[in-house]
Amino acid sequence: MEDNFKMIAKTFFGFEEILAKELQMLGAQDVEQGVRMVSFKGDKGFMYKANLALRTSLKILKPVYFFRAYNEQSLYKGIMSMDWSKCLNANQSFVIDVTLHSDHFNHSQFVALKAKDAIVDQFRERYGKRPDIDKDHPDVRINIHIHADQCSVALDTSGASLHHRGYRTATNIAPINEVLAAGMLLLSGWDGQGDFLDPMCGSGTILAEAAMIACNIPANINRKEFGFEKWNDWDNDLFDKIVDSLMKKTREFHYTIKGYDKAPSAVNKAKDNIINANLDEYVTVEQLNFFETEKETRGPLHMVFNPPYGERLDIDMERFYREIGDTLKQSYPGTNAWFITANLEALKFVGLKPSRKIKLFNGKLEARLVKYEMYEGSKRTKFQREEE
Repeated sequence: MEDNFKMIAKTFFGFEEILAKELQMLGAQDVEQGVRMVSFKGDKGFMYKANLALRTSLKILKPVYFFRAYNEQSLYKGIMSMDWSKCLNANQSFVIDVTLHSDHFNHSQFVALKAKDAIVDQFRERYGKRPDIDKDHPDVRINIHIHADQCSVALDTSGASLHHRGYRTATNIAPINEVLAAGMLLLSGWDGQGDFLDPMCGSGTILAEAAMIACNIPANINRKEFGFEKWNDWDNDLFDKIVDSLMKKTREFHYTIKGYDKAPSAVNKAKDNIINANLDEYVTVEQLNFFETEKETRGPLHMVFNPPYGERLDIDMERFYREIGDTLKQSYPGTNAWFITANLEALKFVGLKPSRKIKLFNGKLEARLVKYEMYEGSKRTKFQREEE
């Protein structure tokens, strides 16, 4: 049996708890939450599984070496003392990503350069040839994290960030990150047990993530490749087994998932992306202006969307957010409506009291994920009915 080893799943601020829950459900050992990360243990098969199935992870790192570094010399010596032939050969390419929280080092580029020198010098001394640097498509991604004088070296098992799901070829002006979309859906309690609407669907990211959650389809099943596929110990048969076992756990979906957008170009892009993700049997997209629609379904409706913030789109914010509130109030009874916004001022114009507010970040922008509960009839009659 393969030995378990420690891994680190990186995520966005505010998603640590749901990522930890995802890891526990998948079967990870020793799950511990940190800030923007969750550490856990598993074997090689679990490493493949975590990369394929986790919805709220951006990267999965495998720490391989630790040492203390407080200046240029100790950094070089520490990197040099690791046996790099175990994870890299002279014919491969590599790149180094650096994260710093240290008074001893203040320039990540400098740390990356010193570490690169140490790795290259080791190969030259031992084998007379060296691996190349490739920033765009390296065979091996190395992650160096320095906190005070503690330096940890990790291999990036994912390669490119896991928000690159592989289904989105077409985007519109302000697409939402796939991991952010999945995290919002999980925070909103979306589990596929009802009808779903994204009334401002853009290029369809929230719709695709909602359908994958509803059907328990692994988040990264459409991805072209992972970092570990270029490692010396890559096990193709084991990977195929993990894919098969995950696909056996998908489930039927008996409700509707719909998206609206008033821009024809966005609707076309969303349709293309949904087809790319093989989700077109679950998701329909229509060209409609949300402010001119009303609720179509009889049962409860779950709504999650990402309205424009005015960062990149030029709109009258006050009026726009007031219309969101009016449309929800007048046309969407029996709806739990969630949306994210980085325009915290504009929230005042919705004219409804949110029942939840969760702090998140959309890129560098501080945002809020807000929930509005629209009752059937008035709120008062709902509570009267419950009392009766």
